[in-house]
Amino acid sequence: MTEPLLQINNLTVQTVNGERTLVNDVSFSVPRGAIVGLVGESGSGKSVTSLSILRLLPAKQVRPVAGRIVFDGQDVLSLADEPMRALRGKHIAYVPQEPMSALNPTVRVGSQLIRVLQVHEGLDVSAARTRAAQTLLQMHLRDPERILDSYPFELSGGQRQRVLLTNAFLCTPDLLIADEPTTALDVTVQAQVLATLRERAEDLGASVLLVTHNMGVVWNLCSHTVVMRCGEVVEQGETKALFAAPQTAYTRQLLDALPERATPRQPIRVAA
Repeated sequence: MTEPLLQINNLTVQTVNGERTLVNDVSFSVPRGAIVGLVGESGSGKSVTSLSILRLLPAKQVRPVAGRIVFDGQDVLSLADEPMRALRGKHIAYVPQEPMSALNPTVRVGSQLIRVLQVHEGLDVSAARTRAAQTLLQMHLRDPERILDSYPFELSGGQRQRVLLTNAFLCTPDLLIADEPTTALDVTVQAQVLATLRERAEDLGASVLLVTHNMGVVWNLCSHTVVMRCGEVVEQGETKALFAAPQTAYTRQLLDALPERATPRQPIRVAA
């Protein structure tokens, strides 16, 4: 049996003073080439878990106190800073929340993308610009030269989200962590962005950890689902099986809150 690309075992994250546990005994895996949904309401621990994988938690405030995070055979929690920096961007890429604010508003898009390729691939400016333009096209952005020469505020929300995906896929990562990648986008653009994400991941054979509160997105995109509540994993499994027969009341409540499952003219039940 093939080992998963990412395996999280018994991860616990606490505040530095130990007064609060943010993530408690979390375990799940991301198979190679799979899209896994990490789902739950706001405050359930999804983003803390994903940032723990990248070791991007604010060290003066919170820290992992137990568990292992094994990526492609390496425990990232035990890596020195330099090997960890080499993993980020090149082997593990990240798409943050809020496309409206994730890009530097004072630097042209091209400069931001070119810098990634210079750092991780050692390309010169000309080669990096060519690679960036090609990847923008693969993200279905027309006129990539105009996009490269634009400042982020000159682009729409959907265009900025595709630029963030371009940034993530520039170095053909093995794992992409996408944290609410369609926040603040309208439904039509959301569908287009998610379709592009799946298409590009399949082209590269990359694994994706999709962090979201949207069970509908998970159903349409993810082969496996991990459900979190109050910092703990309450249920996980193949998406179709989990949706067909949820084992916990909380998962059932999340599914009942989907508008398409609601009875017409009846209130939608909210997870308590």
